[in-house]
Amino acid sequence: MNIVFLSPHFPPNFFNFCVQLREQGAKVFGIADEHLSSLRPELRNSLTEYFCVSDMHNYDELVRAVGYFTYTHGKMDRIDSQNEYWLETEARLRTDFNIPGYKLDNIFKVKRKSEMKHVFEQAGLNPARGRVCRTEAELREFIEEVGLPVVAKPDIGVGASKTYKIKSEEELVRYLADKPVIDYIVEEFIPGTIVTYDGLTDSGGNVIFSASHRYSKGVMEAVNEDSDIYYYGVREIEPELEEAGRITLRAFDVRERFFHFEFFMFEDGSVMPLEVNMRPPGGFTLDMFNYANNFDAYKAWAEVIVKGKTTEISTRPYFIIYIGRKDHIPYELTHNDVLHQFHPLICYQDRMNDAFSRAIGNHGYLLRHKELAPLVEAADRIMARAK
Repeated sequence: MNIVFLSPHFPPNFFNFCVQLREQGAKVFGIADEHLSSLRPELRNSLTEYFCVSDMHNYDELVRAVGYFTYTHGKMDRIDSQNEYWLETEARLRTDFNIPGYKLDNIFKVKRKSEMKHVFEQAGLNPARGRVCRTEAELREFIEEVGLPVVAKPDIGVGASKTYKIKSEEELVRYLADKPVIDYIVEEFIPGTIVTYDGLTDSGGNVIFSASHRYSKGVMEAVNEDSDIYYYGVREIEPELEEAGRITLRAFDVRERFFHFEFFMFEDGSVMPLEVNMRPPGGFTLDMFNYANNFDAYKAWAEVIVKGKTTEISTRPYFIIYIGRKDHIPYELTHNDVLHQFHPLICYQDRMNDAFSRAIGNHGYLLRHKELAPLVEAADRIMARAK
């Protein structure tokens, strides 16, 4: 099997996908704008061939790279990056080279938040009211309909960057003056708790494993306030969330892919869909899957792609928590204090790539335990401010 992997060096932990593909017998062809010598040895050794382009945004260069691989090694069977940023580029290459997966005729239903709403509605799920407002008149008409506050965010966007919560006339005027000149979708504000439904599907769309995470605060708040955050994976997923997640998987026909769905959850246990992401959750969350299950999510995906099934089994024997700290915040405990006091719980810790630090911190700690309470107590202690 011939598999093209775009930007295999980023995020830094994604080299594991290529390593596992090679382990499963696939030929892996990397394309990126980094010199081969700068790639970590494990990644270099996993690649059958590598094509260095001058600019990953130059589509002609990417076409030449895939064309060269095809001419030299035969038809490419898959193309991926596991990165939301390249979803549209992947779709375009799949369309041009007739490679299975999302193509240009269906990519925007998983890229545009406005299109996602239509799919949710057709599936019988009820998303928050929202629409793309391109003029002040359209925005004011929508606010007249749903009331304040509202949330405005890019119709196509990654994470919570340049997201606005508009609570007053003054904030509305500020938003109109400040927002980038791109399509923004404006939604009614929903006072529910945001939870996730994450996992991996096989080629038939069946769930290989699923997970769900809870946040100490919204990622939008963490970005806008430049504050810190923690989130943890649960051991048991609520039946209503599991059902809504699986309905969403069928509605978007998710196959051979990681998925990261967001829902509002309410006190009565009901859920409302927010948005879908056809890639793994960010940061260290893939590694959270591994520590929570004592398995290898990278291997599970590679086995699904190459063999159609996986030997990895999800049992969720542990709660797992990510605790992110920011360099500019004065904490009571030093980094060394954290390592010493919570050594029995810590399974991994490292600096976070700058691309993710605004949302989830400059340094991340992964802790696990069979019970949740010790992890939340540790998070409160690790994030306590210096007096």
